[in-house]
Amino acid sequence: MEAVVPTEITAELTQILSNLVLGDNEIRSNAEKAVNERLAHTPELYLLALAQFAIAADTEVMRSFSLVLLRRLLFRPAPQSNQPPPNPTHPAPKLTLYDHLPSQTLTTLERLMLHSLSHEPAPSVRRKGVDTVCDLASQGMLRGRPWHALQAQAFSMTQVQGGAGDEGQAGVGATALRESAYRVFAGCPNLVMDLQTDAVLGVFQRGLQDGYSVEVRHAALLASVAYLTAADSNQLAQSLSLLYPMLDTLPTLAQNLSAAPSSGSSPTSNYHHLSTFLSALTPLCSTHPTLFAPHLSSLLTFLPTLILPPADCGPTPTVGRPFPGNGRGGSGSRQGAFVFPLPGEASSSSGRLGSASTPASPGFAGQVEVEDVSDEEDQRQTLRLSALEFMITLSEAKPGMVRKVPGWVEVVVRACLEAMGEFDDGEGEDGAESLEAWLHDDPSANSNSSETDSPPALYEQSLDRLACAMGGRSVLPPAFQYIPSMMASYDWRVRHAGLMAIAAIAEGTGKVMQNELGKIVDLVTPMFADTHPRVRYAACQCVGQLCTDLEEVIQERYHQQLFAVLIPALDDPEPRVHSHAAAALINFCEGVERDTLLPYLDPIVERLLKLLNPTGDPTQVRRYVQEQAITTLAMVADASEATFMKHYSSIMPLLLNVLRNADGPDYKKLRVKAMECAGLIAIAVGRDVFRPDSNTLVELLIRIQKSPVDPADTQLGHYLIATWAKVCQALGQEFEPYLPVVMPALLTTASAKADISVYDEDEEKFEEREGWETIMMDGQTLGIRTSAIEEKCQAFETLVIYCSTLGPRFAPYLAQTLEVTLPALKFYFHDGVREACSMLIPMLLASGKTSSTLTNQMVSATFHQLINCVSTEYDASFLASLYKCFTDSIRVIGGPAALPHEFQEGIIEATKRQLQLLADRRKGRANRAASMPEGGEEKEEMSLLEEIEDFALEDIGKMLAMFDTNHPLLVAVSGVKDLGFNTWDSEEEEDN
Repeated sequence: MEAVVPTEITAELTQILSNLVLGDNEIRSNAEKAVNERLAHTPELYLLALAQFAIAADTEVMRSFSLVLLRRLLFRPAPQSNQPPPNPTHPAPKLTLYDHLPSQTLTTLERLMLHSLSHEPAPSVRRKGVDTVCDLASQGMLRGRPWHALQAQAFSMTQVQGGAGDEGQAGVGATALRESAYRVFAGCPNLVMDLQTDAVLGVFQRGLQDGYSVEVRHAALLASVAYLTAADSNQLAQSLSLLYPMLDTLPTLAQNLSAAPSSGSSPTSNYHHLSTFLSALTPLCSTHPTLFAPHLSSLLTFLPTLILPPADCGPTPTVGRPFPGNGRGGSGSRQGAFVFPLPGEASSSSGRLGSASTPASPGFAGQVEVEDVSDEEDQRQTLRLSALEFMITLSEAKPGMVRKVPGWVEVVVRACLEAMGEFDDGEGEDGAESLEAWLHDDPSANSNSSETDSPPALYEQSLDRLACAMGGRSVLPPAFQYIPSMMASYDWRVRHAGLMAIAAIAEGTGKVMQNELGKIVDLVTPMFADTHPRVRYAACQCVGQLCTDLEEVIQERYHQQLFAVLIPALDDPEPRVHSHAAAALINFCEGVERDTLLPYLDPIVERLLKLLNPTGDPTQVRRYVQEQAITTLAMVADASEATFMKHYSSIMPLLLNVLRNADGPDYKKLRVKAMECAGLIAIAVGRDVFRPDSNTLVELLIRIQKSPVDPADTQLGHYLIATWAKVCQALGQEFEPYLPVVMPALLTTASAKADISVYDEDEEKFEEREGWETIMMDGQTLGIRTSAIEEKCQAFETLVIYCSTLGPRFAPYLAQTLEVTLPALKFYFHDGVREACSMLIPMLLASGKTSSTLTNQMVSATFHQLINCVSTEYDASFLASLYKCFTDSIRVIGGPAALPHEFQEGIIEATKRQLQLLADRRKGRANRAASMPEGGEEKEEMSLLEEIEDFALEDIGKMLAMFDTNHPLLVAVSGVKDLGFNTWDSEEEEDN
């Protein structure tokens, strides 16, 4: 292609790009500066040079790099000098380099990219080119610049005939051209949204039925999904027929999963392809689940063969491998949790992948290397998870629809239960090496993350999601068709899976599960005596989860049975088990009545003290066990309240000893747990019992607070603030002497600004930063460091505790606290900060009034800020808090008569504005709701919004009534309540 920039520019850019990909930081940094300088002076010249380089560079690496760099540079914000002046009322999106390019330059750029699209021979570079073309097209159309040439070329490329060996344009393979065309439609569906629907459907159908290339069919499927997702209701109604060829791409791949490989092909490629096809369809399950309604029965004819494990064609597991070691679910894995086929089921491949189609059959096994079998197992596991995700997503999106399909829920439940017992248990027939590693692993560290990402854990999460979506009536019967027999299995993995399954479904099925809770408790409690430690661990997990999901119900009815197994489990010989039993006790105590706990208090505390301060070899002490024991002691103390007093003298000295001696990074978690526990015990036993040790604890906290800051210890500040607050609650007004110690740091934390970064590049890249959250505000992508905001919120919540506890004794810090609190009412980055401030303000005013330190300036500043916030607030939930704060503040200063007239007028004007806004919103919703179908999710969301607004209207009414019980605006409040569609009706769920 003819050059569009001078050769010297191309030569210079070649050198710059070569330096950018080098590993030397200094050279790369200088190259980045060079790029920025060239773009600042002659952006069009160097962007065109970059596009030309993407075509003409000698290596694939440099062509790919050029395309990626071009895509990033085109749409990054232009220099500040080229930005329009700010308009606070209507903030405009930032202009990019693309916006400053002349039309002629854009035309040339588009021509170069079209040439790359049709002439690039390397598949990896073509993918980068398609991404850049899609961005260029999408951004152009957003700015009113259609790209008709791309539309025409893409349609032309879909019509190129031939297979991989046939050359299309400029020597590029015909299938490669077709694939790229459909990927363009997938990445930029707006290219076809204004065309005749029948013509678009015809093009997509041709791609979905491509006889030469599975990659073309996959690209066409992606394009079809993107089109249906972006289509309006009329286009969607005309496009229903497209689902047939889209779904027809699946059975062909499913039927040939294990076919003998043809020359030059991968023997397991269809496992991968079918996974990608299902993954491409899954987003459509969320956005338009009803499209699948006519096809559910057909899908159910082959999806079970994908999500259920393959049949074991060898000897029975007990004979062949009494303690199977490999459990990935592939051909070499153990038999599943159940015996297949079940009575009444056919043994043909229609029920599942039978022996004829399993890759382990003798005719196929000899054709692949051993390592290929492992790859096949991994690909098969990926396919199972992809198919399951498809079914779960559809179930979550439209539970009522799939509930009507016989067998749908049953097969998903069965598949999850099967796979939850498929552990890859390491080497050895009994998995001894893996068990030993698990027993010695520290669960408090990040080393066990592989467990949560393992296939059994993923299937467990899927079962949890299904239960939450479908409810107990649908999930419990098929689940308990298998779970009792699983608990009696010879294989510990299956027993483990049965317990974890009960824990997984408890949340979603709790309302129905209550009716059979006694049977479930009888099923679970014997497992605490199981011979395998991982099963005993799972029993602790199961009971702990049941105590959370069926809180108070299970504790009230079955506390005797549960305490009878949980308390002895604290003496389990394995640290991981007795530590998890202590964790389960926390869940139990959170929902137990104090009187219920008291008879068991002594044996619980006795055993926890043994875990905290064990006898024997100190080198064998597990720190995570001590940490858990301290945490559980804190919860038990909190639940038992003053009754815990008898154990105070045994525990508090141990905790103080930990705080004295647990120095260093290895003990940071133990130290903060001890701080938390000491504070909770102090509250539980009360001021008189705690007083003798209060000075010692305070001195230790001061020492810890003054110690050098460890940047890696991100939790210490949080726990310090929380523990000081607990000491304040325990000591009451006797805490006053310690205010000078805690207030300076607390006020500094409360006044901290949000740590914000404006993100201008790829959002995906930014989201990888740990501890940061991405939000959209005023047309910009902002990154906020969440830990700093959470600390700010905690600081205000602690100020609430100090002020409410100390009352007038908090007066020395009244002015400083008010100065920090009033502006934070507009801290829009964290709702918790604003809510805490709205609670704190009336308390501060009360402290000032009772101590005679409240000034007119403080009152004036407070009501001025409150009225300003009420006038501009758009969040109905916080608006209610603001009106409550305003009403409580008026009561503190002496009622409406004490409020200056200017503020009375100000709040009435602000209220009129809010009533008008609420009325307008409700009218708008009523108009939208009139055209919506009954029972839609959007309609339910709108109803919930109106319910939240009703709370705000109630608080507005209370404030107005305080001024005048017959205030004219009270009629307006009633009128706004009557607006909208008001269809919210808390119908009983089906499970009730």
